[in-house]
Amino acid sequence: MKATLAIAIAAFGVATACSARADPSTTTSPASPPPLGQKRPAPDYGRPRRREDTGRQIVPWIPRVVLSPIYLATEYGIRAPLSVVVPAAEEAELPRKARDFFLFLPDHKGGILPVGYLDFGLNPSVGVYGFWKDAFAAGNDWHAHAEVWPTDWYAVSVDESARLDRDKTIQFRFSGSHRPDRVFYGIGPDTLQSSQSRYTDAVVDEGVSLRWKYWRASRIELAVGLRSDDPGPGHYGHDPSLQQEAATGAFAIPFGYGERYTAEYNRIVASLDSRRPAPAAGSGVRVEGNAEQVSNLLGTPASGWIRYGATAGGFLDLDGYGHVLGLSVVASFADPLGTAPVPFTELVGLGGEEPMLGYLPRRLVDRSAAVAALRYTWPLAPFFGGTLEAALGNVFDEHLSGLRTGRLRFSGDLGIATVGLSDYQIEAVVAMGSETFERGGQIDSFRVKLSLNHGF
Repeated sequence: MKATLAIAIAAFGVATACSARADPSTTTSPASPPPLGQKRPAPDYGRPRRREDTGRQIVPWIPRVVLSPIYLATEYGIRAPLSVVVPAAEEAELPRKARDFFLFLPDHKGGILPVGYLDFGLNPSVGVYGFWKDAFAAGNDWHAHAEVWPTDWYAVSVDESARLDRDKTIQFRFSGSHRPDRVFYGIGPDTLQSSQSRYTDAVVDEGVSLRWKYWRASRIELAVGLRSDDPGPGHYGHDPSLQQEAATGAFAIPFGYGERYTAEYNRIVASLDSRRPAPAAGSGVRVEGNAEQVSNLLGTPASGWIRYGATAGGFLDLDGYGHVLGLSVVASFADPLGTAPVPFTELVGLGGEEPMLGYLPRRLVDRSAAVAALRYTWPLAPFFGGTLEAALGNVFDEHLSGLRTGRLRFSGDLGIATVGLSDYQIEAVVAMGSETFERGGQIDSFRVKLSLNHGF
C-alpha cells in the first residue's frame, strides 16, 4: 500500500504538471488564499462537472452491483486512498513544485519528464520525454522520446509539429527501435501458448503526416514515409529463439524472418466521431476506416502489400458524469499486392493494446482479424479514470476465412489511466486472455502492465 501511495503521489504531480502545460491558464502564479472563514473554490481536476439531477443517477449503480468485487477493489483500494493523498499533496503544493521542477522556459513551454514501462513477459524500460512548445516560432512544437534497457533494447523518436491553423497540423517524425524480446507463437488462430519464442525487431520509420480535426472528435490523417525492419533471432529469459522453436516442429519459420526490407508506405485514416470533448457527456457513435499501401523497395517489382480495416462503435454516458458504456467492432486485413507473401511483421496482429489487452503485443498474427469489445469507463480520481473491458476475437486467414464461434478467444482487462492529458499518459493494467473455445477456452495468458508515457 505504501508503494501504491508513493506512485500515486508522483503520478499526480507529473500529471498535474502536464495538465498545466496543456492549459496555459494554469501556469500563472497560484491565487491568493481566500479571506479567513471563506471556503476556497474547488480546484478543476479535469473530471466531468456535475450537472443538475437528470433523473438517471441510479443508472451507474447497475454495473457497480453486477461488478461489485471490482468496484469495491477500485473504490476502497484506489479511490479512497487517493482522496486522502491528493488533498494532502495539494496542501503541500506538490503539484506546483512538480510543475516547476519538470517544466521550464517562459510559461512552462518546455520540459523533461520521466518515462518507463513494465510488462511481465517483456523487458522493462526507462527513459525521458522532452518537449519544446513554440520552438523558434509560434505554433512549432518539438518532442523527443528515448527509452532503453541493458538487454539490447533501445528506442528513440523525434518529431516536429507545425500547427497550420486551429484544426490542421503537419508533423515530421523519425523513430527507431531495437527489441530482442518480441514474441512469436506461429501464424493462425490456433497457435499455442506453449510455443512461445522470441525474435528481434529492429525498425526504423521516418515520415510526414497531415492531421485535420474537422468536426467534434472526427479527424482525417494522411501520411507518407519509409519503414525498414530487420527481424532476427531474439532472447528473453529461458525462452527459445524463433528459429530454435521452429526446429522442434511447433511452427514453420515465417516469411520475412531473417530478411531485411525497406518499404515506402502511404496511409490514410478517416474517422467520424459525434462525441464532444470533456466535460460534455460521452455518448455518441464513432466510425473509422484506415488503409496503408506499402511497396517493398528491396524486393521484386511485384513485392508489396496493403493493410486496411474498419471500426464501428457506440457509446452511452449512463448518467452524464463520465460513466460510459461502449460497444465496438473491429475488422482488419493484410493482403499481398504481388506474388510475394506479406512479411510476418506486417501481418495483422492482436495483443499489446486494446481491444485484446490480455495478450502480449502481436501474440496473435495472420492475414485478418475480427474483434467485438464491450468497454466501461468511469471517473476514479483527479485526472484518472477506471477502465474495464471484455472482448471476443481472434486472427484468421485471408478475409476472415475460417471464422467461427469455436475459434474465438476471450480477453479481459481492468485498468487505470490518465484522463484529459494528451501529452503524458499514465496507465496500469491487469489483463488475461484465453485459449480458443474449441480448445476449452482456458485462461493461459496473464499480463500486468505499468506504463509512464511509453511510446514504443
